[in-house]
Amino acid sequence: MRFLVYDRLLGFGDDYWIEDDHGTKVFLVDGKALRLRDTWELKDPQGRVLVDIHQKMLALRDTMVLQRGGEPLATIRRKRLSLLRNHYRVSLADGNELDVSGKILDREFAVEYDGELLAVISRRWLTLRDTYGVDVVREDADPALLIAVAVCVIHLAEKEREE
Repeated sequence: MRFLVYDRLLGFGDDYWIEDDHGTKVFLVDGKALRLRDTWELKDPQGRVLVDIHQKMLALRDTMVLQRGGEPLATIRRKRLSLLRNHYRVSLADGNELDVSGKILDREFAVEYDGELLAVISRRWLTLRDTYGVDVVREDADPALLIAVAVCVIHLAEKEREE
């Protein structure tokens, strides 16, 4: 499953579609403007909220929180000791963890679970400059979760670069 995400996605208060590799709109990112924290909703084409994405307000390190149906889904933060490459840890509500590593700002990174590849985020196969792909490599993976993780990790890396 391959999805196309436009870099403009990270604007607040704007809505952006994520398309599959056939050009079909499959997810809507609904940016919420005029909020105290960075907030989005990832919705299906019928407008149902699949994942609520927001910045955790009171945290020592920048942290993004994912919720599904009002219940915690995951917490995303940068790993403390990652000197050579960008590394982020995704702590899932069930106690498991995903590892995100690679060149985040270049949109070239991977999401793994227990050493097994779940998704590859890349610009390599695309000709559009402001677009990157999310290639979900496992059929049993949750595409909405993996897209939300990619959006959050890129947002956190860009925020860190600005500071």
